[in-house]
Amino acid sequence: MARAGLEGECVRCLEPISDELEGKFQELFVYADHAISEEDDEVSTLENDLVDLEPLLRDAVVLALPFQPLCQDDCPGLCPECGARLADDPDHGHEAAIDPRWAKLTALENHPEQPE
Repeated sequence: MARAGLEGECVRCLEPISDELEGKFQELFVYADHAISEEDDEVSTLENDLVDLEPLLRDAVVLALPFQPLCQDDCPGLCPECGARLADDPDHGHEAAIDPRWAKLTALENHPEQPE
């Protein structure tokens, strides 16, 4: 089992995240002169009675990383219009956007014609 510290940011709200994760791995080591074949990637070899654990640990930790890390499971993310963090202001909202094809009509609403 490998343990590693995790630091990054939430994929929804970009807040910093720090956590600890555990990755499990199992590996078979053989002496170089007892290797079954050179093409066999499933078996690691010992070199001068030493084991290089770095690639094994790196692979175990990378596989244990969350695909999309979140600060909390129900993180609402950021407002798509202004970028405000929705967890800080749950009642955040904006006026409905006006379709640009109808925008000129709002001028008539604000300045009605005088009756003649």
